[in-house]
Amino acid sequence: MSERSSWQRIARRIRVPLGFIFAALFLWLARPTWSLMLLSLLLVVPGLWLRGYAAGYVKKNAELTRTGPYAYTRNPLYLGSMMIAFGFALASGNWIIFLILATGFLAIYLPTIRSEEEYLRSHFPGFDDYSRQVPRLLPRFTPAQNDLPPGRFSRERYLHHREYNALMGSAAIYGALAVRLLLRR
Repeated sequence: MSERSSWQRIARRIRVPLGFIFAALFLWLARPTWSLMLLSLLLVVPGLWLRGYAAGYVKKNAELTRTGPYAYTRNPLYLGSMMIAFGFALASGNWIIFLILATGFLAIYLPTIRSEEEYLRSHFPGFDDYSRQVPRLLPRFTPAQNDLPPGRFSRERYLHHREYNALMGSAAIYGALAVRLLLRR
């Protein structure tokens, strides 16, 4: 196994536990203000919406999803996560958190995305054509053209993927930041 493949496997496994460690570090380093928390909603709310919208389309490991948000970006779930994370970095009022996040995304999510692309390429014959039409992360302005029916958001898929956890987690982080801000006074 190559060194890159080995790191990809490790990155996929440690990303969630590292998220919890980072959350503790985040709350310790955060110096929020009410205005920064309000401003951060400009990234967090659309990020939550994008993750929820994408979760209602994707059929993980069952099909190559190319409709809905997947017609604009191959990784709307990761893009939504990044929007949420950088929104909270803004709310924290600490540029060190931004640097840690940027480094973490490059070290963990880029190899994870590449690993997932290798899986999709080996399991779905249309992936190479799809990847030529749809950018990896930053979205297109118009949906990629394909011969598929338009697809529909599925509330059942959203619930199956438990995407509501992102909303609850975000509410908890805002609550913790508010408590931190109130206790600092």
